[in-house]
Amino acid sequence: MRTAPRVALAAAVAALALPLPSQAWAPHVHDAASYAKQRRGIVSFAVRTAAHAYGFRARRTFPSASVLKAMLLVAYLNQRGLRDRPLKRADKRLLGPMIRRSDNAAASAIFVTVGPRRLSALARRAHMRRFRPVAPVWGLSRIDAEDQARFFLNIDGLIAPRHRVYAMGLLEHITPSQRWGIGRVQPAGWRLFFKGGWGSGSGLVDHQVALLTEGDRRVSLAILTYADGSHAYGKETLRGVAKRLLHGI
Repeated sequence: MRTAPRVALAAAVAALALPLPSQAWAPHVHDAASYAKQRRGIVSFAVRTAAHAYGFRARRTFPSASVLKAMLLVAYLNQRGLRDRPLKRADKRLLGPMIRRSDNAAASAIFVTVGPRRLSALARRAHMRRFRPVAPVWGLSRIDAEDQARFFLNIDGLIAPRHRVYAMGLLEHITPSQRWGIGRVQPAGWRLFFKGGWGSGSGLVDHQVALLTEGDRRVSLAILTYADGSHAYGKETLRGVAKRLLHGI
């Protein structure tokens, strides 16, 4: 007669010991930081979920390289004369190549249209604290991992609603030849939206910023590197950090 209550009590105690959904996963910051310290050059990263923020050297600033193109995309689509009208073929001829295959000429044309003022306004709206646009060489704009992870966690909400699906589609369908780093360790069942930046293959900088979604779960991360020595080495650093951070997700 006493067995059933005891079983019920044991089940209740076991249930209390189970992690809440928000506690079920956290990035493996220690493992990723230990790996980063062993790599050539300087590595920083930041991870954000709906409830928590994590980082390693996350407020150190770097030249943006092509990571800035995600901000250029959002700022361009939010322009007053464009945000409520259909995109023209001329718009898509710039935006598609700029994001999907990281075309620099397209980015330069968009930078002339958007300018530092609109980029700074977007940074304020996204609650970035250390972003600094640089003209005319937009790739020298200053970014940090903390700001970029914050930006990417809610990037879709920052895009004009009419163009949101189009823009996120570009970030999801990066050309296969540029899907290194996090693109090699994308967790099964998760959608990946990301943009990379690299110093023309010189190894000076290799960056990636990304949003991962699975149902209503969202995780953003930014991995920034400097003085890798070679582009191949930088790509391996990006993959190694992302793999460790996302382990078990």
